[in-house]
Amino acid sequence: MSEARDLLRRLAAHDERSLRRAMAPTPEFEPGYALTNPPLDRRTRVLVRLAALIAVGAGTESLRWAVELASTTGADDDALAAVLVATGSAAGSAQLVETAPRLALALGFEPDVRDSESPTGREGRRPRHA
Repeated sequence: MSEARDLLRRLAAHDERSLRRAMAPTPEFEPGYALTNPPLDRRTRVLVRLAALIAVGAGTESLRWAVELASTTGADDDALAAVLVATGSAAGSAQLVETAPRLALALGFEPDVRDSESPTGREGRRPRHA
């Protein structure tokens, strides 16, 4: 049985040791950590972690932590934004729009959303009344 299949079998059986290893905050730094053969490189693993956080709607602090971890692998703002876009196509546009401002904050800048940049052009406008 392959290592990946064995791990999936143990996780499905709620093996406590395997669960602890997989759920560790940074399992990729555990000795002997590998789920695929060859294992994913560190940069890919941290970008996948960022994608997962985006997909579940993680908060700014979690995204900031993932951004800092990704930056230690050489991932720049362009790569991190590309992760957001790639994740958005899988998670849906609502998740993409919801997460983009938090990722911007995690990258260290304030998102500047204006009426003219809004897809509907409605944000910030008062409803018209006769």
